Amino acid sequence: MEDSQKIEVLVASEEHVGYVDEILDTITRAAKVRGTGIAKRSPDYVRQKMLERKAVIAIGPGGEFAGFSYIESWSNKEFVANSGLIVADKFRGIGLATRIKRRIFQLSREMFPNAKIFSLTTGAAVMKMNFELGYRPVTFDQLTTDPAFWRGCESCVNYDILQRNGGHKCLCVGLLYDPAEKYHEAEKKAPSTADDTAAAIAAALPSL
Repeated sequence: MEDSQKIEVLVASEEHVGYVDEILDTITRAAKVRGTGIAKRSPDYVRQKMLERKAVIAIGPGGEFAGFSYIESWSNKEFVANSGLIVADKFRGIGLATRIKRRIFQLSREMFPNAKIFSLTTGAAVMKMNFELGYRPVTFDQLTTDPAFWRGCESCVNYDILQRNGGHKCLCVGLLYDPAEKYHEAEKKAPSTADDTAAAIAAALPSL
C-alpha cells in the first residue's frame, strides 16, 4: 500500500495537461464499477480547468497519476461545485480522497469566497467528507437552477428518476456549504463512519 504522505496534492496547471486522458479514463471506469452515470467532460474541458488553475491533482512517486478533482461555477458564480473527484485504484484506502476533497474545497473558497458550494452524491463516503467540511443536507430547489448543470445528469443511469420527479428529487442527496452560515464545525460533531453520516443526513432531510 502506498504511503499517502508520499503523494503530492497540488493545484493543477499547464504542466499537468499530459494526465488528461488518464484522468477521464479513470473516471469512466470508476463510474462503470459503481453502476452510476457521470457528467461527461471532453479532454479540452478538463485541460482548460488546469490552465485556469481550477483543478487539483494528486501525483504519486515517479509522477504516477493518483487522483483529481475540479471546480465548476454556476448561476453567475453564485454556486460552485467540486466535480470529478477520483482516486486511482492503486492509491485508494489511504485517505487520499479526503486530502483531495479538502484541497479542492479550500481552492473553491479562495477563488469564490462568497459562493455556495454544493454536491450531489449517493456515496456515503463523499457525504462524510462533505459533512465534515460544513455542508448540510438540502432539497434540490436550494441548489443552482442553471440548466447547464442539470443537463449533466442526463448521462446518469438514474436520470429517468429525476425526470419523473420534475427535477425535484432523485437518488442523490443534495448537500450545500453556505459561507454565510455557521453550521457543523461549531454546532455538530461529524459522525465517525460513512454509515453513520448517511444515517444522519437521511434523518436531517425533509420528507420528500
